[in-house]
Amino acid sequence: MSLYGMMRTGVSGMNAQANRLSTVADNIANSSTNGYKRANTEFSTLIVPSTQGSYNSGGVTTTVRNAISTQGVLQYTTSITDLAINGNGFFVVQNTSGQPYLTRAGSFVLDGDGKLVNAAGFQLMGYSYANGVPSATANGYAGLEPITIKQPELVATPSRNGLFAGNLPLDAEIVNAGETAGDNTSISKYTAKTSLVAYGNRGEEILLDVYFTKTADDTWEVAVFDRADAAPNTSFPYASGPLVEETLTFDPTTGKLTGTDAITIPVPGGDNLELDLSGLTQLGAGFEVQDAKVDGTPPTSIEGIEISADGIIYAQYSDGSFKPLYRIPLANVPSPDQLQVLSGNVFAESADSGAVRIGFANSNGLGEIASGALENSNVDIAEELTSMIESQRNYTANSKVFQTGSDLMELLVNLKR
Repeated sequence: MSLYGMMRTGVSGMNAQANRLSTVADNIANSSTNGYKRANTEFSTLIVPSTQGSYNSGGVTTTVRNAISTQGVLQYTTSITDLAINGNGFFVVQNTSGQPYLTRAGSFVLDGDGKLVNAAGFQLMGYSYANGVPSATANGYAGLEPITIKQPELVATPSRNGLFAGNLPLDAEIVNAGETAGDNTSISKYTAKTSLVAYGNRGEEILLDVYFTKTADDTWEVAVFDRADAAPNTSFPYASGPLVEETLTFDPTTGKLTGTDAITIPVPGGDNLELDLSGLTQLGAGFEVQDAKVDGTPPTSIEGIEISADGIIYAQYSDGSFKPLYRIPLANVPSPDQLQVLSGNVFAESADSGAVRIGFANSNGLGEIASGALENSNVDIAEELTSMIESQRNYTANSKVFQTGSDLMELLVNLKR
């Protein structure tokens, strides 16, 4: 064994223990950092070829790994925008330059522009509901945008969908042709009447008068008028004809609606309202309204937000209604522990981690999103202190090896004197 090789091995051991102490220092320093993943130093031998009768000491090399796939304990908070993932997956965030990253640090707050940013300044990304129900882009970040919640102005939503369920009396008298509500004359007759409130594009209330008229056995006419067109203190005749007029037929055996089960109402100053009538029946009882719903909202402002376990961000308006704004996706890779660790508690894909795949919470093995919670660091302080003491002693032992080699080298040099 050469003295130089012995000293080199001692230096190798000191460097390895110094690396381990460095990871311990990082772990202890970040023990209170939300979403931090513990770093661990792995040792492996470094062998130098030897000949018979002569041993050449090698050394030790180190590899640092992060326990990224190990979840920390969830700690619940009072902030709705604090987010944690219970299970697999990462939030997708971006820096101010638009570069996407992955993170488990979910301490998000609204900045001056209404964007959700975490403590390191990364913006939370999501899919918008502006163009309908979003779908995830499985193999990339296309379609994602910074989640922005900033609508201090009033917002109105026109009516587009509705539901009406009830019963029409089986024994009602038949109204003669030319005298039905759809004819819109001063002598128009009808069997039953109800009204629905709908909303226009500017949030104005529009009263719709809905008339049901029996025209034959098991046959009815439904006609919808704009209340604003009604004659003063009466109903008929309206200033203009019905917005929609349809014929309804009922099964003579079951009394259930057959054929047409929905009508489309062009709401004045608004959108087309699709009214579902599949819940109508014709039975031996009086006229009865069992359910009546029409969507749309008057001018309202956002009072708060709610975030569901599947990542949908809802705006809560002053009238108590909810509207989906964004959906938060979750990303994952085949080997999370091989992700590249970067400053700001974020991760980037590497050649060893595999490509990023994006989906939604509670699907394809991804966890659920907990609103009002944060994921603590997965560092165990007691374990880190134990590792620190062990590394300190090993460093001292390796320094003794180097010192012994140095003393012997000095002795060898002095033999000539």
